[in-house]
Amino acid sequence: MKFSLVIPTYNEAGGIRRLIEALAATFREHQLDGEIVVVDDNSPDGTGAIVDALAQEYPVRCLHRPGKLGLSSGVIDGWAFARPESEAVGAIDADFSHDIAILPKMVQALADGAELAIGSRYVPGGGIEDWPWKRKFTSRVAILLAQPLTPVKDITSGYFLVRRSALQGVELDPIGFKIGLEVIAKAHYTRYVEVPYVFTDRVAGESKLNGGEITNYLRQLVRIYRRRFFGKTA
Repeated sequence: MKFSLVIPTYNEAGGIRRLIEALAATFREHQLDGEIVVVDDNSPDGTGAIVDALAQEYPVRCLHRPGKLGLSSGVIDGWAFARPESEAVGAIDADFSHDIAILPKMVQALADGAELAIGSRYVPGGGIEDWPWKRKFTSRVAILLAQPLTPVKDITSGYFLVRRSALQGVELDPIGFKIGLEVIAKAHYTRYVEVPYVFTDRVAGESKLNGGEITNYLRQLVRIYRRRFFGKTA
């Protein structure tokens, strides 16, 4: 199973080298045919230059964008930039909050016939560490608001792999950084697998979550609901 994993970045110089090294080691250990695509939004801290240097040694390429254009559009641009032979594409955060150890299980799920594999915090065996109760509450409310759209338990997950065939003809137009919501709600799939993992807070850099992103999530939900139940696109 060939796949391309996209990492959108903005000022992630503090941890990007370690993440790429860890992913490459997982690829080797489990004989995964994966490539890493970093999409950097012209980070002032030199994230993109670090990735370019690492490309000499690891299966990684960097797509340089001219400015801070957003996480979701970065993932979509990364998928377009990915090698054409990849049967699946996906996304993972740059901050080590997503557990690399479950990646082989996600790849295997697709190899076994699923079209979508999701790293899930909200199935048995999954969870969240190091979050204050307010952030956990916000996450739960976000999940609850999206529940009528899908039986997927962790619809707000940003850690997933999806077969390219499931995205054919799908218009992805996310607002903010919840690209997982867009894919889970719109992709063409009949089988999905949620692989449990424990989410841990970032180990370097700063969180991108703020009030504006919460508003973007609500706007995105409204757009998806309008399209799904009323056939409207705006």
